[in-house]
Amino acid sequence: MFRQLLPITALLTSTFLMLTAGGLAGILLPLRAGMEGWTPTTIGWMGTGYALAFTGGCIVVPRLVRRVGHVRVFAVLLTLLSMSMLMHGLIMDPWAWTLFRALAGFSLAGSYMVIESWLNERVTNATRGMVFSIYMIVSMLGLLVGQYILPFGNPATHVLFMIGALIYASALVPTGLSNAQSPRPLTQVSLDLPGLYRKSPAAMVGSLLAGIIAGAWNFLSAVYGRDIGLSTFGIATMIASSMIGGALFQYPIGRISDFVDRRYVMVVAGIGGVLISITMILVQPNTPWVVYTLMFAFGTVLFPIYSLNVAHANDFAEPSEFVKISSGLLIVYGIGSMIGPQIAGRLMDMNGPSGFFVTMAMTYAAYGGYAFWRSLRRASQAPSDRPDFAIGAHDRPQTPETFNLHPLSEGVPDQQKS
Repeated sequence: MFRQLLPITALLTSTFLMLTAGGLAGILLPLRAGMEGWTPTTIGWMGTGYALAFTGGCIVVPRLVRRVGHVRVFAVLLTLLSMSMLMHGLIMDPWAWTLFRALAGFSLAGSYMVIESWLNERVTNATRGMVFSIYMIVSMLGLLVGQYILPFGNPATHVLFMIGALIYASALVPTGLSNAQSPRPLTQVSLDLPGLYRKSPAAMVGSLLAGIIAGAWNFLSAVYGRDIGLSTFGIATMIASSMIGGALFQYPIGRISDFVDRRYVMVVAGIGGVLISITMILVQPNTPWVVYTLMFAFGTVLFPIYSLNVAHANDFAEPSEFVKISSGLLIVYGIGSMIGPQIAGRLMDMNGPSGFFVTMAMTYAAYGGYAFWRSLRRASQAPSDRPDFAIGAHDRPQTPETFNLHPLSEGVPDQQKS
C-alpha cells in the first residue's frame, strides 16, 4: 500500500493544505460578515456567488488547461485563492466579498479538477477504489483541521485571513516540486438536461433539492451557530459533528439502498431531515452538547442524499455513461447551491435562526415527497441489475474529475498510462 501511495503523496499533501485553508475560510467568512452587521440575506449572496462561480469553473477551467497546461493553471488558481483570502481582510464591503467569494469558487473548482485529474492519471483500475477513499479521507481531515484553526485566532482581526492565504499558497509547493507526469486533458462538461430528466427524474430533481440544502448549510450554518450563542470552538464542533455523522452513515445508508428501491431510502432520508429540522425549530437548543448531538443526527441525512441521487440515476444508465450523467447532476446540484443561500438567508432575516431549519424542513419535505411520487410512477431496477452504491465526496463540492476518479468510473485503460 505504501508503494502505491508514494507517487501521489505530493498531490494528497496539496489537497490537505488546500482543504485546510478552505475549511478555515468556510467558517471564518460568515462569522466575520456577521460581526460586520451584514444580514443573513447579504451573506447568502456570498454563497450564491461562490456556487455560481464554482459551477462555471467546472465548465471553463478545462479550456484554460487545454491552452496553457495543468501546472501553470494550478499555480494561477492557488495564487487567486490566496489573493481572495487577503482581499477579504482588506476590504470590508458585502458586494466586494461576493466577488471575492466568487473568485474563490472558480479557483477551487479548477484546483480540484487539476488535482483529481493528476490522481486519476496515477491510479490503475485495481487501485482506484483505495485511492478515491484515501482522497476523501484527506479532504475531510483538511476541512476539519481548517475549521479548528478558527478558535486559535480572533475573527475580528486580519490574522486569520493572512493565515488562510499562507496555507493556500503553501498548497502549491508539494505539487509544484513534484515530478509527476502532466495528466491528460480535463473532462469537459456536456449538458443534456432534458435527457437527464428522462433518464431519472427523481435523481435530477433530488440533485436540485440536495443543492439547495447544501448551499444553505455551507454558507449559513456558521451564522446559525453564532445566532444561537455558540463560541467559535462550538461552531467548529457543531459543523464537525454533522460531518462525522455523514461520514459514519453514508456507507450503511448506501448499502441499504443497494437492496431496496433507492427512492424509498430517499423518502426515509427526507422524513428524517424534516423531523430533525422540526425538532431544532421547536426545541431551539443552545446547550452545546445538545446542539452537537442533533447536528450529528442531521449530518446522517445531510451528506448522503446527493450520492443517493447519483446512484439512482446510474441504475438506469450504461456503465460508460457514469461520468456524463454524474457531471450533469453536478451542474443541477450547483444550480440548487445558488438558490439555497437566498432562501435560507431571507427566512433567517424574517424568523431569526429558526429560519435556517424552516428552509431545511421544507426542502427535505420536497425531496422525500418527490421521491415517493416517482416511486409510484416507475418500477425500480432489480438489485441484481444495479451497480453497487459507492461513497461520494460528502463534505466538499465535487467536479467532473471527481467522477473520473470514482470507483464506478471505467477510468482510462491502464495500458494508456504506461
